[in-house]
Amino acid sequence: MWLKPEEVLLKNALKLWVTQKSSCYFILQRRRGHGEGGGRLTGRLVGALDAVLDSNARVAPFRILLQVPGSQVYSPIACGATLEEINQHWDWLEQNLLHTLSVFDNKDDIASFVKGKVKALIAEETSSRLAEQEEEPEKFREALVKFEARFNFPEAEKLVTYYSCCCWKGRVPRQGWLYLSINHLCFYSFFLGKELKLVVPWVDIQKLERTSNVFLTDTIRITTQNKERDFSMFLNLDEVFKVMEQLADVTLRRLLDNEVFDLDPDLQEPSQITKRDLEARAQNEFFRAFFRLPRKEKLHAVVDCSLWTPFSRCHTAGRMFTSDSYICFASREDGCCKIVLPLREVVSIEKMEDTSLLPHPIIVSIRSKVAFQFIELRDRDSLVEALLVRLKQVHANHPVHYDTSVDDDMASPVFHSTSMCGDHRFGDLEMVSSQSSEESEKEKSPLLHPDALVTAFQQSGSQSPDSQMSREQIKISLWNDHFVEYGRTVCMFRTEKIRKLVAMGIPESLRGRLWLLFSDAVTDLASHPGYYGNLVEESLGKCCLVTEEIERDLHRSLPEHPAFQNETGIAALRRVLTAYAHRNPKIGYCQSMNILTSVLLLYAKEEEAFWLLVAVCERMLPDYFNHRVIGAQVDQSVFEELIKGHLPELAEHMNDLSALASVSLSWFLTLFLSIMPLESAVNVVDCFFYDGIKAIFQLGLAVLEANAEDLCSSKDDGQALMILSRFLDHIKNEDSPGPPVGSHHAFFSDDQEPYPVTDISDLIRDSYEKFGDQSVEQIEHLRYKHRIRVLQGHEDTTKQNVLRVVIPEVSILPEDLEELYDLFKREHMMSCYWEQPRPTASRHDPSRPYAEQYRIDARQFAHLFQLVSPWTCGAHTEILAERTFRLLDDNMDQLIEFKAFVSCLDTMYNGEMNEKIKLLYRLHIPPALTENDRDSQSPLKNPLLSTSRPLVFGKPNGDAVDYQKQLKQMIKDLAKEKDKTEKELPKMSQREFIQFCKTLYSMFHEDPEENDLYQAIATVTTLLLQIGEVGQRSSSSGSCSQECGEELRASAPSPEDSVFADTGKTPQDSQAFPEEAQADWTVSLEHILASLLTEQSLVNFFEKPLDMKSKLENAKINQYNLKTSEMSHQSQSELKLSNL
Repeated sequence: MWLKPEEVLLKNALKLWVTQKSSCYFILQRRRGHGEGGGRLTGRLVGALDAVLDSNARVAPFRILLQVPGSQVYSPIACGATLEEINQHWDWLEQNLLHTLSVFDNKDDIASFVKGKVKALIAEETSSRLAEQEEEPEKFREALVKFEARFNFPEAEKLVTYYSCCCWKGRVPRQGWLYLSINHLCFYSFFLGKELKLVVPWVDIQKLERTSNVFLTDTIRITTQNKERDFSMFLNLDEVFKVMEQLADVTLRRLLDNEVFDLDPDLQEPSQITKRDLEARAQNEFFRAFFRLPRKEKLHAVVDCSLWTPFSRCHTAGRMFTSDSYICFASREDGCCKIVLPLREVVSIEKMEDTSLLPHPIIVSIRSKVAFQFIELRDRDSLVEALLVRLKQVHANHPVHYDTSVDDDMASPVFHSTSMCGDHRFGDLEMVSSQSSEESEKEKSPLLHPDALVTAFQQSGSQSPDSQMSREQIKISLWNDHFVEYGRTVCMFRTEKIRKLVAMGIPESLRGRLWLLFSDAVTDLASHPGYYGNLVEESLGKCCLVTEEIERDLHRSLPEHPAFQNETGIAALRRVLTAYAHRNPKIGYCQSMNILTSVLLLYAKEEEAFWLLVAVCERMLPDYFNHRVIGAQVDQSVFEELIKGHLPELAEHMNDLSALASVSLSWFLTLFLSIMPLESAVNVVDCFFYDGIKAIFQLGLAVLEANAEDLCSSKDDGQALMILSRFLDHIKNEDSPGPPVGSHHAFFSDDQEPYPVTDISDLIRDSYEKFGDQSVEQIEHLRYKHRIRVLQGHEDTTKQNVLRVVIPEVSILPEDLEELYDLFKREHMMSCYWEQPRPTASRHDPSRPYAEQYRIDARQFAHLFQLVSPWTCGAHTEILAERTFRLLDDNMDQLIEFKAFVSCLDTMYNGEMNEKIKLLYRLHIPPALTENDRDSQSPLKNPLLSTSRPLVFGKPNGDAVDYQKQLKQMIKDLAKEKDKTEKELPKMSQREFIQFCKTLYSMFHEDPEENDLYQAIATVTTLLLQIGEVGQRSSSSGSCSQECGEELRASAPSPEDSVFADTGKTPQDSQAFPEEAQADWTVSLEHILASLLTEQSLVNFFEKPLDMKSKLENAKINQYNLKTSEMSHQSQSELKLSNL
């Protein structure tokens, strides 16, 4: 254990301790009298002294000291009761600290660094022990208080766990604390008088990987868009990395992949996520992937035990996994033995008598008269009790109907056995439990095809019938022998022997049934009698976009096979695909599902093919068949990493492995069915149903390895793809009883020279021998790693597409636009982090067009406006932001897109003066300004109405300027320009004009030319009030000059021209304002613009260049602070209300 460092003098301890190991900074010592074979007097005395001491005062026999070169003072930092324990601490110091200390120049800094690190490890060990004992973790509460104080997040930012570690800055490590919360990775360090804070949102992480640097063999590297950060010196790096992996995966999929991602129930509420929940999720994911079980299956217990395996005549050590509906077992030795027992098949679970030979045994009996014996089960009583409760529940939900009828094909010797497994039939699960349901379904749905299509459309092959039958009979005989010894139901023992049989190719007569067993689709089939028939009836005759896509692809599905050259096969394919689209609207129908379903229909009955499709789409190939095929892209990325690991020379030659994706992506989406002759590809599907996606990975590697020499000599990507296509098209299956059915992607059917043929059995055997070492756990970890890259790749694509559309339409620099996009997206994300979803605020929707995937509401817009807008008006800024949002919200859905946001900013920063004034004008008329505007009652209203003084103003130099002539000339010019205006804006009422003036006054506050601007705007305001009164008097008396009358008539807005009029509201209620503020008082945009142009200081203000970069830099720093301060203010307000 680690010790709190305390200084000791070594010379006083020389007689009691013996040095075992030493390095520049550490010494490992053994207590005299421990581990000595001889009878030295000193050792005996020390041993006797330790023996008579009270147990609490005894000294541990091993310790590690920290020594600073040149000092006589040492500090014990670890002790151990055994040599193994103390060696673990020594190894940790060598791997994590020893090489690091050389970077320090000061010896005191070394001692301070090591002592701080050891104290942090002690605190971490304490918190871990408390968590394990499920007691109130005081240390965790202390860490939570520090986390909240240091990072000032809202209460909704839940801390999941924390670790002591070092963050590397160049070659210097910074000792501190790593805090992992539901949305962020945070690091805090205060070392040698310097404070360091890092906050990295999980959604910004593009890579999360374990790596090494010059000083350390193992570090965790976090890569974001612009930076890489290394963290090391963890007490348990494996645990830390798994928790980080889980948090990153959960958060990214929750926020970026919510199209099809369904969180576990325990993770639905992010604020309730704990470290234990994440560890349970990791176990659940592994369990479901390893046994290929439904996603809804929840793991309850993992217990070490041994299973009696009759074929080896001994007990096999392994682990039992129990879940909602299954009992599963996997041997410790990979591939030795695995079983899957659906509770639906279990008849009884009983405890046997405990003996020395059979400690803590239980017997699990299944319907096919087979019993499985498990021994060495800890907590057997509670385990059996929990299993019996779930067994009762499963049988209550899905009653089992027994039937003694026998199908014709089941009566053959292949499916009958009198072995140790009992007298039962192969596949009796699906046949017995669903027999009655099948009959009733045939009555309800007579259109369903009763048999596998291959039986109705069987063709003779090129070989002689005797040769074909002999090969099939040999395979059937081998499988029959296997069934006798290992079982023939879904509960069979799955060993390396069955894998070899599958690699040889399953006999055609057994293929469909074994696919059902290996995928466990047979359990779904038995548990849902009549379900498929009902789906077919419900979906028949319905027409939508999905059914149109299905109809379009029906005749492209194995068109060379006779089963799909007539309406029988086409109709069955249509029913299965339409029924599945009806069952799972999230997936609906995706291309490549038609090819896969066609092959399933060849070897399985129609209803069986439907449940096989369910197993593939929802269980075996998760997230493959959706809008963005995320799952297939993730596995494609994993495949590229496997190529680099197994075929480095090929990877080096093909610099951009993504070029292979154009051909290899279809390997994963169609399981090689679309690019390999059918009779060969079905053998690949055999392996897939037994081994899952692992079979596709290793076969893909085998294909590349077989062509590595040609690929390395290829001149370009096109030639490389042609080599692969030709090779795949010439893979044959000599054992196939049917005729060759070529791939409909054959590129070289007219070769001049015969191309060498590869047998599929040889290729599959090579794939298992050379590349079969990938475990399910390794593949799942690679998927976690590459899912981050794929999701971030989609985010980058979205960003680039949005910017590509926006850049030509604005004058903002591309690099500034990128910064603005990041701020816009982060504002959206922060609301997802800490706020309950509001009715108007929609989360990220990847199915929408790129420009509409991220949108913000009024509150989020107000934050961004305050951060990046150049029109800051003090307290008036928030009101101006509200009006701007209403103006930009064209469709009035309370959300705006990035394009509208930057177009507005572009006008503010880069627009001409007339464009800026026009924008300000529009912000003070409907729909931006409403009757219920928060600032509608202005204190400026009454003083501004006093406009009876003449239009003559004094200048500082004593001159006077008469604006009467300027006004007349201005009106004439405006009348001439009227025809050039495409669409007129409505005139501004006096109330709206007052708000316009107030905004201008607010904008000039704290400007260097503030006084000149105030004087100028006062002049312009008075001038415009006179203009409005002139128009008002002219309108009422009819005594206006001709030019003025024409101008007023021309500028009067009509309902047809007023594009900003709110058709849902009545005209302004004149009673809401004083008598003087009648609707007749109006000024137009042209009046305002012309008046502002008369004052040079105003012209200078609106035409001066504005610096966006400084605003963006400040926004990046302050965006979080602004949001958190608002959240804390809201929580305080809610607390006050609750206390009232």
